Amino acid sequence: MLNTLYEKMIDYEAECPKRIQHLVKVHSFARHIGIMEGLDEHTQLVTEAAALVHDIGIKPALEKYGSDAGPLQEKEGIDPAREFLLETGFDKNDAERVAYLVGHHHTFSGIDGIDYQILVEADFLVNFYENEMSDSQKTECLHRIFKTAAGKRIAQVMFGLD
Repeated sequence: MLNTLYEKMIDYEAECPKRIQHLVKVHSFARHIGIMEGLDEHTQLVTEAAALVHDIGIKPALEKYGSDAGPLQEKEGIDPAREFLLETGFDKNDAERVAYLVGHHHTFSGIDGIDYQILVEADFLVNFYENEMSDSQKTECLHRIFKTAAGKRIAQVMFGLD
């Protein structure tokens, strides 16, 4: 199912290599952090699915509002994320959880599960680089938001953070 979802997202983001590259990198970090944190098979599946579709709301947000601001991505991503997962064979509960994660992946308070935590950390790891965040911004995010040992380690090693 994950491979089918991966292909579906590449097709969805056709002719937008920046967003395809982003989702691939977030998925890779989420997969690795999940493995290093010892997730069970089901939670790993949900985490990876959420990573693949986390920015699915960008396209409709741009079309509707001319903006891809985080809250708009969250709002506009819920329904297409749910639809993509159901079409790909995920069960209803997993599709609902992923839709919830998509609808909250720019909300850093109230993180209610390891899948949510890992998604946020993986997205930050990529955004630190892609958005050319300052070292002080990265360090502040590391200390305020990162909770997993694996996510912290990657951020510290990749960016030389304390």
